[in-house]
Amino acid sequence: MNTMTMLGALLVLSIAAGCSPRDDDEAGPAQQAGKAIDDAGDKVARELRAPLEKADEAAKRVAERADEARDRLAERTEEAREKITDATAEAGRGLEKARAKVGEKVERAGEKMQESAR
Repeated sequence: MNTMTMLGALLVLSIAAGCSPRDDDEAGPAQQAGKAIDDAGDKVARELRAPLEKADEAAKRVAERADEARDRLAERTEEAREKITDATAEAGRGLEKARAKVGEKVERAGEKMQESAR
């Protein structure tokens, strides 16, 4: 056989071997690669699910603590506002008493001045 005939026969045999029919159960290279990619994606998703759930739970706890802190701050602010209101009222009463005493003393001083002027 000459070289050309030999190469032609090899080419026909290799094409026939590459195109041989497959069983329905046997996956081709593209299907195997796709399955490997899908499996890898599923594995990554499974591995990330637990840390993401932990992070989500931690974020919820932080939000709850922030809400509690905000509520405590609101309560303390209201208490401080009430104390300031009470202190202002007390100061007003003290000022009124002081004004009345000063008024009385000024009135007495005025009376003494009138008496000494007579």
